[in-house]
Amino acid sequence: MKEWLAIVPEAERRTYENAGFGGDLDIGENTALIVIDVTYGFTGKPEQTLDEAIAEYATACGPVSWETMPRIQRLIAMFRELGRPVIYTRSAPDDTPYTGRATKGKRLDRIFAPDANEIPDVIAPKQGEWVLEKTKASAFFQTPLASYLVRKKIDTVIVCGVSTSGCVRASVVDCMSNGFPTVVVDDCCFDRSQFAHSANLFDMNAKYATVLSLSELEQKMLGKQMQPS
Repeated sequence: MKEWLAIVPEAERRTYENAGFGGDLDIGENTALIVIDVTYGFTGKPEQTLDEAIAEYATACGPVSWETMPRIQRLIAMFRELGRPVIYTRSAPDDTPYTGRATKGKRLDRIFAPDANEIPDVIAPKQGEWVLEKTKASAFFQTPLASYLVRKKIDTVIVCGVSTSGCVRASVVDCMSNGFPTVVVDDCCFDRSQFAHSANLFDMNAKYATVLSLSELEQKMLGKQMQPS
């Protein structure tokens, strides 16, 4: 059983199953990857504890970010090898004074570190890959993302990043609401709270997306490439 599923009481899992929630979707032939908000502001630096990361970057998730990073790197590499679009999101700090913040909380009154909105070098975008700046949690809220996916004829959207309970979840709900079958890669997402991470994966899998591990996704996507035509 997946670790994030194990935290849900068995009786509640049965209730969801009996109500018809869950179920997997088929992954289409024209997928796109969205890497949600993996910037230093949400990771901190590799050598920092969680407390040290939060002291420098208020929204940081600390060590779990860097435990997850090699898998995100592998996921991005697979999409590049297959010639599929990779889209990154990050904050739009210059617009925030006009649009308002994405979340509430006094911690957001602190001044962000100068490199908080930078994407770590190990997963940095290549030339021609879109870095979409957003002002709210969802990558779709008042951005041209849906138009881009329609223009590219994307039939399945794969999502990874941070935080599972925040911007990932908001983007997944809006992705499904815009008509795109959605897959969340559980071990390529992270959160400052393991409980929130697990609970939100369970709920997204029940209602809005199919949740797969990186290995499961690789088997499905790379297996299709190897099938005879």
